[in-house]
Amino acid sequence: MRVIVADQAGVCFGVKRALDLVYSECERCASLSTLGPLIHNPQVVGALEAKGVRVVRRVEDADCAIVLPSHGVPYEVHQAAKDAGLNVIDATCPFVANVHRRVRSLAAKGFTVVVVGDSDHSEVKAILSAAVENAIVISCAEEVDNYDWSGKKVGIVSQTTQTGDHFGEVVGKIAANSAQVMAYNTICYATHERQAAARELAPTVEAMFVVGGRNSANTNRLAEICESAGVPTYHIETASEIDPAWISGMEVVGLTAGASTPQWIIDEVKQKLERIGG
Repeated sequence: MRVIVADQAGVCFGVKRALDLVYSECERCASLSTLGPLIHNPQVVGALEAKGVRVVRRVEDADCAIVLPSHGVPYEVHQAAKDAGLNVIDATCPFVANVHRRVRSLAAKGFTVVVVGDSDHSEVKAILSAAVENAIVISCAEEVDNYDWSGKKVGIVSQTTQTGDHFGEVVGKIAANSAQVMAYNTICYATHERQAAARELAPTVEAMFVVGGRNSANTNRLAEICESAGVPTYHIETASEIDPAWISGMEVVGLTAGASTPQWIIDEVKQKLERIGG
């Protein structure tokens, strides 16, 4: 059985940058904490904990140095860490930081800010804080009908891990009903590339394996894309989850991975699939 790995899969620039910052800081700091998980991959977070990097839920629980996660934190949390006198290492992905800048600019110009994304996701909560107030989260085009857009100036950005089609649907529907729209497609290039590669690979194989944290928005989006292609899709975090029955009798399967999934996990999954498939 052949296992084809998508052309674009695994750790992106923002995640690599965050990990490099933490590994570098580990050499200098005896007590390092991350505010929540650094990235949305439980296995990587576990590996960091084994190196002594603690995950804390509150600024008050950090000792001397705290790392802000790649998906960003609300402004007031960042400020609280500074006020506490902590050494603050900001590992916010540059693409996420760019969304914050866009939102601050739109809010300052009097636009109602719309964030296309998942309201419960930590990245979206951080983006909302940049707008201060007068911001709305829209998770799907159907939710646009819940608001009165007539006469409003609306500025629209996207959670970095959304799909382009999803973002476009929301923008189109709001634009048809509001006075003025300024829309910025803030989906990061790494997300776009991984989605495009998965969309191209899925129809050519008998099953797709999507590897990454179940708490990872971009990995969940990859699974949705593969499922929409009509191919059996399995979202797993590690090779140990693979059921041999899933690929019984198959000749070719596909493999992709979220932007927080390290290469060693991808390799383990690929090797196990090849062993099972002979």
